Amino acid sequence: MTSWSPFLILLVGIAVVLGGIVFLRIHAFLALISAALAVSLMAPGGWDEKAPRVVEAFGATAASVGVVISLAAIIGIAMTESGAADRIVRMFLGLMGERHGATALMASGFVVAIPVFFDTVFYLLVPLARSMYRRTGGSYVKYLVAAASCASAHALIPPTPGPLVIASELGIDIGTMMLIGTAVAAPAALASLLFAGWIDKRIEVAPPAEESPADELLLQDAPDDSDLPSIWASLAPIVVPLLLIATKTTVSSAGLELATPLANALQVLGNPNTALLVAAFLALGTLRKNRGRSLQDLARSVEHGLMSGAVIVLITAAGGAFGGMLKIAGLAPAIQDLFGESATRGVGLLLLAFAVAALIKFAQGSSTAAMIVTSGMFAAMTSGVALGFHPVYLGTAIGAGSLVGSWMNDSGFWIFARMGGLSEVQTLQTWTPLLAILGTVSMAMTLLLSMLLPMTPAG
Repeated sequence: MTSWSPFLILLVGIAVVLGGIVFLRIHAFLALISAALAVSLMAPGGWDEKAPRVVEAFGATAASVGVVISLAAIIGIAMTESGAADRIVRMFLGLMGERHGATALMASGFVVAIPVFFDTVFYLLVPLARSMYRRTGGSYVKYLVAAASCASAHALIPPTPGPLVIASELGIDIGTMMLIGTAVAAPAALASLLFAGWIDKRIEVAPPAEESPADELLLQDAPDDSDLPSIWASLAPIVVPLLLIATKTTVSSAGLELATPLANALQVLGNPNTALLVAAFLALGTLRKNRGRSLQDLARSVEHGLMSGAVIVLITAAGGAFGGMLKIAGLAPAIQDLFGESATRGVGLLLLAFAVAALIKFAQGSSTAAMIVTSGMFAAMTSGVALGFHPVYLGTAIGAGSLVGSWMNDSGFWIFARMGGLSEVQTLQTWTPLLAILGTVSMAMTLLLSMLLPMTPAG
């Protein structure tokens, strides 16, 4: 192979992904697995191993994130059906009051979006934004934008799929990804409130006079507060796994070797797969208790969650196979030979990761797909390289970039427009800059933390 071959292989791989998704409109799974095979065919190695190694890389990624994504899907379904997600939102509204309604929507959406997918959280919050508008007589755009700011948690904090695959590809402990992802995403969500107040004064929008079919589905049989689970039961599927994983990560990072039954138990319970399994049982227990569901009904809810999660697992694993083949193609050594080691370390690398993720997001619309492709690419670029900072910052740079560049090819754009009752132009004036602000502030926090707290891995 020549020194330019890895770059040609990379371009072909990206062309297959973007061409398949953007122009041929094929499913992201088919586009990514086709790109992985194309890269493998062009990479070094015997012809008898070119197809099998794609399957092996696919399986390795599925093994690392498949259980976690599936359990997160179950938790999201159970929290939505039990009313736990609704209870958390109402708690924030009760604590902060109607005067700070936008802040309450932002905070509750941020918390619920950690285990629940963005579209479900937004569906939950939009009727509340409309209700608050009718009670206050204004600030509808402010409430709507505040509700959508939960996208920062979706892109940066596991166990949502994008941050999970970033952690898997870059070898980041999930607990570390959760902690730093939260530190990066929270200031971005707070910054969105400033934009929400500013844009609300410049765009006159009122919610539709009639509720949409989606709203009717959400509001029919809307429970009273007395029919919702307790706040402790509602928060447990979020707080318990976060505490278990964070505690295990903190103990491991501190280098504490505690040969005690408690430490041994923590090693098991603090594993993300086990922690989310505990959370899934907590969420299902709340669903059974609060809604009186039979075991058969619970099984149907689990099946519904697994059906949505399975698609994401397949897409994620296909993206992992694509990244694995880029490693085999020798992308990292080629970049170092061409540009020197500085090309694969330092602030420049973080900015490059942000820009690449934003470009892929702009081209094909999906934040998750942008994170999958970019993390695979940069895992190949930085394999065996001392970055000068913890790889979690490379991960948050990719997550931040995946938020920027959202327009009409993004499903989130249309969810925001249709559920909010906004025109395409109004959505471009609100949703698109909101996502750009979330991504830019997240990137600024990434750069700041990487300098103040580099956490350079030993060795």
